Amino acid sequence: MRLGVLGGHSVVVSGDRAANIRWASQGRLPDDPMALLEDWPRLRDWAVGLPAEAYDIPVVPTALGAPVPRPRQVFAVALNYPPHAAEAGFTPPGEPLVFTKFPACVTGPHTSVALPPGKVDWEVELVAVVGRETYRVSEDHAWEAVAALAVGQDLSERVAQLQGKPAQFSLGKSFPGFGPIGPVLVTPDELDDPDDLEITGVLNGEVVQQDRTKSMIFPVPELIARLSAVLPLFPGDLVFTGTPAGVGNRMNPPRYLTDGDELVSRIAGIGEIRQHFTGPAQRSSGS
Repeated sequence: MRLGVLGGHSVVVSGDRAANIRWASQGRLPDDPMALLEDWPRLRDWAVGLPAEAYDIPVVPTALGAPVPRPRQVFAVALNYPPHAAEAGFTPPGEPLVFTKFPACVTGPHTSVALPPGKVDWEVELVAVVGRETYRVSEDHAWEAVAALAVGQDLSERVAQLQGKPAQFSLGKSFPGFGPIGPVLVTPDELDDPDDLEITGVLNGEVVQQDRTKSMIFPVPELIARLSAVLPLFPGDLVFTGTPAGVGNRMNPPRYLTDGDELVSRIAGIGEIRQHFTGPAQRSSGS
């Protein structure tokens, strides 16, 4: 199943057509995507029997909204791909390095992002969406707690992020528009192997990041198990699972996002999100 938000309404997506969930269910299911995530098994079972004629709405990608607009918790993982850890000057961590993105930064898949002062960088990521209240789940059963996967960008303003000792990771990664996700939520059963997906970041038509999610040091099931060992996870919680090598602040010279840049983040089998940037020009040197 592919779940999206189109024109403010929750929809099931099939190809380039969508079915309005509230209309097609004759009001038996809610319109709010957060309420649907709270009732995920019922939604999933209902969608299986949806007839082809219910998909009567054309999908305009730019009209898609955030498929999880109001998550309670947004987790993110640093240095989860060995080449990215190496380019950052670190050895691969032995434990997941977890921080948060504040939920106010979450936005939809096709957006215009106003650049704040500083040095704004890109980080394409696979996002796991929790589908049920989960506490102390084993790694063997962790996929059962995942409702769906999405494409995400962990946009990062490096000055604020790295300011102070210890650094202010969460603040630098939570400016307005710094957590785009989408284009839709894709259930793991839609994918040949949800543990092995090609992930790509493209800046102004140039590939800057590319890897496969099987390269992650801590894959999705292990992250869910480790997070839930500490605290409960709730339907709609987001887990940004880390970024491959190729971020701007590790280029020589460093490259940061500037006014007019376009960033496309793509994961095979899920789709792509697209951000256009406006605002002050960023310096392209590290000084």
